[in-house]
Parts: sequence; C-alpha cells; structure tokens
Amino acid sequence: MNLKILLPYKVFADIKDVKQVVMETSEGSYGLLPQRLDCVAALVPGILSYETDIVHYVAVDEGVMIKAGSEVLVSVRNAVGGADLGKLGQLVKDEFNNQHENERESKTVIAKLERGFIYSLDKFRNH
Repeated sequence: MNLKILLPYKVFADIKDVKQVVMETSEGSYGLLPQRLDCVAALVPGILSYETDIVHYVAVDEGVMIKAGSEVLVSVRNAVGGADLGKLGQLVKDEFNNQHENERESKTVIAKLERGFIYSLDKFRNH
C-alpha cells in the first residue's frame, strides 16, 4: 500500500510499500491490510501506526482516512512524528486535546457575542 498523510498546508509523509496501517476512529482502533476493501473513516486525535520493515508511529489530530485500491490517504489538521511512542501519546493528550478545548471556548464566546448583538439590534428596532 501507499500511505500519504496530508496536512492543510503540506504533505506530511508519502510512504511506499506499507504492509499495514492502524489508526484511531470514534468507533475504536481500525486496521488496514493491503487486500481490504475500499473504505472511509473519521479519525480522532491519537496515534497512527504503519509498518514497512519496522513499525513507525505518528501522532495525528482529527481528520479523515480514505482507502482506495492500494492508496491510503490520511488528511488531518496536524501531525507529529519522529518521537518515541510515549512522547507521542503525551503529545496527543496535551497538545491536540487542549487545542480542541480552546476552540470550543472560542466558539462559546463568539456565540455569546452574536446573541448580545442580536439582542441589542432587536431592542434598538423595537424602540
């Protein structure tokens, strides 16, 4: 199989001759072997592993995986490789999950601002 990990701004990795890929989805871990049927899965922040001659690990943020023939495309918001498995696991917990918490807080603040604006506009219109 050929594995390509895509970020919004670049190709993170393009690996040939991959024997298997294991990733984390909202339904649990999901493994791909070369003869598996084509499929799509939503990824959650976690560790993606792939095997060539040895097993490699990459911490990935949320995204999507598409398997079409021998091509496996993984499109995620962020990815980090090259560290040992323990450091990658801690990175997922600290970095990616905190990032999502900050985004939720930002969306809450924006929603409150929008409600306040609409309330003020309605009050202005009725007076």
